[in-house]
Amino acid sequence: MGDTGTTTYLEQDRTEPTLSPVRGLRKMLAKKPLEADLAQRRFRLRQGHPRETIEGAEKSYLFGFNAVLSREIGKIEEVSVEQRSFAYEGAGAACTVLDLLTMTRGRRLHELLAGPAQHHRHAALLGAGRGHALLRLRPVRGVRGAHHPLLRWLAVDGFGFQWSLQRADRMVGERIMPDLLTRAHCAIFDQGLGRLLWMHECASPDDLATRIEAYPAPRRGDLWTGAGFAATHLGGADLDELWWLTDHAGADGFRPHLAQGCAFAVAAGLQAGPLPDHVAQAAPILAGAEPDEAALWTDGALLELGDDPHTHEDFLAWQFHTRRAWNRRHRY
Repeated sequence: MGDTGTTTYLEQDRTEPTLSPVRGLRKMLAKKPLEADLAQRRFRLRQGHPRETIEGAEKSYLFGFNAVLSREIGKIEEVSVEQRSFAYEGAGAACTVLDLLTMTRGRRLHELLAGPAQHHRHAALLGAGRGHALLRLRPVRGVRGAHHPLLRWLAVDGFGFQWSLQRADRMVGERIMPDLLTRAHCAIFDQGLGRLLWMHECASPDDLATRIEAYPAPRRGDLWTGAGFAATHLGGADLDELWWLTDHAGADGFRPHLAQGCAFAVAAGLQAGPLPDHVAQAAPILAGAEPDEAALWTDGALLELGDDPHTHEDFLAWQFHTRRAWNRRHRY
């Protein structure tokens, strides 16, 4: 029997989970719902689906953050499937904040990655970087406890996102770069900034392209990588707009970077379970391939790095080899 739409209706009609009040000293760290309001952050606003998508992701992030503080991580599984990874991103941020404040050497984050977030490690590690940024601490060595040593560098991406979110006027308007240690760290930071730009421009391809083109050329490839990840993982644009996004990236000379960001988002999504519809629909447009093929590019690129890839340079090489797989596929 075909899908009658009942499942979708129930999913949309379900009551969102609620948390118990955060008590004790942890209450000082709890996130307020207004933090998900784009108007409060002076982001570009587009009414309807784009704004609902972006604010919905941040609301889920805040829920996951507060779920850790209220000691109710299990309630993240009650969040809708499409929003669950964002809730685990919030959980990763909260675990990291608590670990850093109590100097427990990443114990809570490690337990999160090994347990509740084992299928959402990518999101939780991005959250770990957001946690560092909340405390103004740079994750210069990534974070401990990642399933693969290369994935620990996702924390630098998450750091770039949160650092830029809190300083959007300077990071987006003035296009400054914080004093990080190496070019590789700056490249991964810019990928987080690229994800933030997708939100900042409310998933508008034209506005995003204008914003990215204002940055120096050496930074734009990584910004397009982050934008490709966000456009796939977060969504917010319709199919026509995704085609416009590919046109903009190609005109700027960074079409492979957009595709690579999409491929990484697809690979992360497949590890979490069945792909949400918006991810499955974005892959053929942004990556120019079906989701399974795009994810295989990332697997093959990882194998090309040899037996012990673990440095941030290796992380960038992983992305380079993924772009090369896209180039071979499309003869770019």
